Amino acid sequence: MRVGGVVLAAGSSSRLGRPKQLLLHEGQTLVRRTAEAAVAAGLLPVVAVLGAHPEAVAAELAGLPVHPVLNPAWAAGMGLSLRVGLRALPPEVDAALVVLCDQLRVDAAHLAALVDTFTRTHAPIVASGYAGARGVPALFSRALFAELEALAPEEGARRVITREPSRVVEVALAGGDEDIDTAADLSRLTGTPRG
Repeated sequence: MRVGGVVLAAGSSSRLGRPKQLLLHEGQTLVRRTAEAAVAAGLLPVVAVLGAHPEAVAAELAGLPVHPVLNPAWAAGMGLSLRVGLRALPPEVDAALVVLCDQLRVDAAHLAALVDTFTRTHAPIVASGYAGARGVPALFSRALFAELEALAPEEGARRVITREPSRVVEVALAGGDEDIDTAADLSRLTGTPRG
């Protein structure tokens, strides 16, 4: 089974006021940290969908076996970035693991656990479980790519995850709901002062 990775890194981080992809955590930008985890988990290929600040974000991926693709309509919403990422994967990929770059608890071990669960169960969806819900990072069988690509621009992958719970296998992710949207989130989760 070949699983590709789709790193969604196109947003403008309007609530934060600066590109969250370029925030430093433990000495690395969030986008590089996420891309390295995807590569270390054995995802092949890894595609990073860029939108706002494409040159700066692409520079953070330099030297990694990651293929950056541009979503020129990134401002319309995450659904379009997901579509761009899925369409950039080659036809021999059996599934796609969709990852955001602002979930600090996501690491290579968790991504590898999602892939392992898919390999063992052949479930159409393997999603991360946290805060009483299922969400990304999540792995989707190629059979669901058309469903994902049909999402409205403002919709994310969670709509497909919740549509039919019986087709989802869950892998627990402690703290998976801890993401960065505001300066307060950044301060609280990384221990760095605001400003």
